Amino acid sequence: MSRSVLEELKQLTTEARNPATMNLDSMSVREILEAMNREDRAVPEIVAAALPQIEQAVNLVVEAFRNDGRLFYVGAGTSGRLGILDASECPPTFGVEPWMVQGFIAGGQGAVFKAIEGAEDDSEQAAHDLDVCCINKTDVACGITASRRTPYVLGALKYASERGAKTIYIICNDPPEAKSETRNPKSETESSFIVHRSSLDIADIVISLPVGPEILTGSTRLKAGTATKLVLNMLTTTAMIQLGKCYENLMVDLRTGSEKLRARSRRIFMELTDSDYEWADEILKSARGELKTALVMHFKNMSAERARELLDDCGGVVRTALENKK
Repeated sequence: MSRSVLEELKQLTTEARNPATMNLDSMSVREILEAMNREDRAVPEIVAAALPQIEQAVNLVVEAFRNDGRLFYVGAGTSGRLGILDASECPPTFGVEPWMVQGFIAGGQGAVFKAIEGAEDDSEQAAHDLDVCCINKTDVACGITASRRTPYVLGALKYASERGAKTIYIICNDPPEAKSETRNPKSETESSFIVHRSSLDIADIVISLPVGPEILTGSTRLKAGTATKLVLNMLTTTAMIQLGKCYENLMVDLRTGSEKLRARSRRIFMELTDSDYEWADEILKSARGELKTALVMHFKNMSAERARELLDDCGGVVRTALENKK
C-alpha cells in the first residue's frame, strides 16, 4: 500500500474508529443491534442537511430526461451495487426504457455478485465504460463513493465532464476543499504530501453525507450505504414524479410484466375511478395495459388513440391531460 493512500484514509471519517463501539467484539447480540440502530437513526438527519444539494441534483436529472438524456451511476463495491439496484428498479416502476438510468460498477457485471478487489483503483476503465455509451452533454453522470477518493469514480466524473455531461458527486465524508495533486519529494529529506481537489473541480454538484465512523470500522455498507440508498431513492423517484410518472400518489406508468403488476394496475384504476374490476380489466386491455392511457380514456370518454395523443400534448402528465379543456 502506498503512503499516499494511507494519508488519504487518515482524513476520512468513514475510516475512523467509532468510540461508542470500541468493545464491539465483546458485546451481546442485543447490544450490537442496539448500537447499530442507534447509529442508523442519525442517517435521515444527515440526509436532511443535504436536501439543498439533492434538490439541485434532481433538477439536473429532470432537465436531462426532458432532453432525452440519461443518468449514469458510477461506483465501486457497495456504492456501485446501490447504483445498479436503483437503475434496475426504474423500468418496472416508472415504465421507462433501461437505457434511461444505467449503473456501472468497477470490475464490470461480475463485481455485482462477487467482490473484485483492485478494480476500484482503475481510473481509466471508467472512461472506457462510459465511452461505450457515448456519454454527451445531454447526460448526467453521478459518481458514488463513500470515501470520496475512489479512482474509478473520479475517473468517470472527469471523463463525463470532458464530454460535456453534468456531474453529481455523492460522498459520505466532508467534501475536499483544496486542489488535488500528489507531489513526489525532490529529495530524500523532503516529505511527499497530498492536497485534495476542490469539490467544484470534481463535479457540478456535491452531495456530502458525513455519516461518521461506522460501528465496524471502515464497513461503509452500513450507515454510508443506508445514506446513499436514501439519496438515490430521492433522485430517481422525485425526477420521475416531475416527469408525470405518478398521479396523486399512485404509480400510473408502471409496466405490467407480471401477474402482480397487472393486478396492481387494475387496483389503481379502480381506486381512482371508483369502478369495478370488470370495467378496469376491459379498459386496460383496450389501452394495451397502459394505465395512464386507460385513465384518460375513462375520464375524458375517448378512444385509446386519442388519449395517447392528449397525453403526448400534455407531456405525459395525467393531471394536465384530465384538466385539459379542449
